[in-house]
Amino acid sequence: MTDEKPLPDDDAALLERASRARDALRQSIAVRVVGQDDVIDSMLVALLARGHALIVGVPGLAKTLLVSTLAEAMDLSFGRVQFTPDLLPADITGTDVLEEDPEHGRRRLRFAPGPIFANLVLADEINRTPPKTQAALLQAMQERVVTSGGETHKLPNPFQVFATRNPIEQEGTYPLPEAQLDRFLLEVHIGYPSEVDEREIARRTTSGAVPDLPRALTADELRALQRLVPRVPVTDEAISMAVRLTRATRPAEKSAPPVVGKYVRFGAGPRGSQALVLAAKARAALRGEAAVEAEDVLALVKPVLRHRLVLSYRAEADGVRDEDVLDGVIAAIR
Repeated sequence: MTDEKPLPDDDAALLERASRARDALRQSIAVRVVGQDDVIDSMLVALLARGHALIVGVPGLAKTLLVSTLAEAMDLSFGRVQFTPDLLPADITGTDVLEEDPEHGRRRLRFAPGPIFANLVLADEINRTPPKTQAALLQAMQERVVTSGGETHKLPNPFQVFATRNPIEQEGTYPLPEAQLDRFLLEVHIGYPSEVDEREIARRTTSGAVPDLPRALTADELRALQRLVPRVPVTDEAISMAVRLTRATRPAEKSAPPVVGKYVRFGAGPRGSQALVLAAKARAALRGEAAVEAEDVLALVKPVLRHRLVLSYRAEADGVRDEDVLDGVIAAIR
């Protein structure tokens, strides 16, 4: 076990609150969204870890609805940016506008905040805008501030970006820079619903009724839980597992399995190890567990590491996906 001390009584109570919050948020979101329990759990992990998430799935799978419903369930402010090829950085972050000052009878510059000034920001189809505009999110995602006209403006607390990407349409899209991908704590893949869930979706969405959404968590409670997550103890085994898994994605490492040497150009950096541990802490907190175990790390390998791998052309030619590589890494390390 780690040398960290057990959580004090106040933190133990917060852990219990985190577990109840997970159940309450699931139930609240289920009022509007059918199924997708694994996706919801991943979004809650990102939320408590104060991380950003990239949600990947074909159109019509309720990606936008999931994010807006999550914000409403906690009464958080919600901002949406529809990414298009002609979108400018100022359209996201905001800009200085010239206005009349009636008190002094002269003009002055005033900063007009963009849609990024919200607690939860949906960056819809983020790969449809050029890299220059994508880069406008970098400072905000990393530092949680926006700089305009030489002045720095703090973003709300909490502030998190949930971006969506359509994996099947490539025409008119731009690849996300690796530097920006690395800013996302998780890449969450959302798949087709089951037949039972799809029947319920067809029934609900054609009835014309919009059910009220019960509040499951307040902003103050969320901030308290977010402050708790870094204090969750981690076993030495879990730390070792996170580091070994991350290092095994690098082709030059001795521990890398053959599939990595064959299909990976660049593996995950140290931020991958950090992200694995932090996300595992959030997962343990949501389960009400007082310490992170190796199983928490293993459960998050794919959403944490898959977008941090740069595959080779050979992988594309052979039809090998990042998930196939990570299956080999998990098998070799476990």
